[in-house]
Amino acid sequence: MSLSINVKDLLDAGVHFGHQTKRWNPRSKPYVFDHRQGITIIDLGKTFTALEKAVAYLEETVANGGNVLLVGTKRQAQEIVREAASATNMPFCVDRWLGGTLTNYETVKKSIAKYKKYQQMDTAGELGKFSRKEESAIRREMARMQRNFAGIVDMGDLPSAMFVVDVSHEAIAVAEADRCGIPAVALVDTNSDPTTVKFPIPGNDDAVKSIRIIVDTVVAAIQSGLAQRDSRRQARGTADLKAATAAVAAATGATAEPAAAPAAEVDLSSLPGALVATVEGEGDAATAAAAAAKKKAPARKKIAAPKSE
Repeated sequence: MSLSINVKDLLDAGVHFGHQTKRWNPRSKPYVFDHRQGITIIDLGKTFTALEKAVAYLEETVANGGNVLLVGTKRQAQEIVREAASATNMPFCVDRWLGGTLTNYETVKKSIAKYKKYQQMDTAGELGKFSRKEESAIRREMARMQRNFAGIVDMGDLPSAMFVVDVSHEAIAVAEADRCGIPAVALVDTNSDPTTVKFPIPGNDDAVKSIRIIVDTVVAAIQSGLAQRDSRRQARGTADLKAATAAVAAATGATAEPAAAPAAEVDLSSLPGALVATVEGEGDAATAAAAAAKKKAPARKKIAAPKSE
């Protein structure tokens, strides 16, 4: 996928502005262009290259059937990330990162199932059957679950990749992804450590315009991957249909076997005379033997012995 933006667009959005020099992280030095007036300037050429690599990875991951967890809980990124998740139908987290969301996902799944159960009860009007105190307690718990699980209710399983805005602010999420072996793509400012994620994108993670241009590029990559996934699925379905049709045709041809050919008659004229007589006599002899076996010898009448006088 070719990017729809260029380096000038990144410059106009203010992606090159880093943090104050007194707050910069030395590990971000490879991505720093210069320090001017106490502000760190990011090299946009390297930002554009890193963005291309990250976008290509996300596109291929989604095309292969994976999903991407979008994380941005800082105030500047919340609404942007929520819109991106809505446009791509991907899981997201914008309110609060619940500790153990990835590393303790089995327990989180149980809590999500409980939240869904409460929602079904609320829809069916079953909460009205409880006392007022019990109903208010359940609704408070539902409100808390709504904040924690709203974006990951339909995630189903651990994500294939994760996109993060500000790795310093989302340090726990990045650490959990690393422990679970989930590759992370992140917008990394000069006050953060870019080595904590697999695909760092050096840039300003505080300005709304900078966050939006990066997130919009990521959204375009995910949408392209979804389109490729659908086309691959259709091609796979067509191939499976052809294979099934060929198998049915082969099975139909195998059942329609030709009728067995009648046994060939023996030309008796080519056999010796004695053998011909033997062959011709086999039928008569067998018939006579069967008839003889059926005939039973008459039973002898028993005569009593004469009595002596």
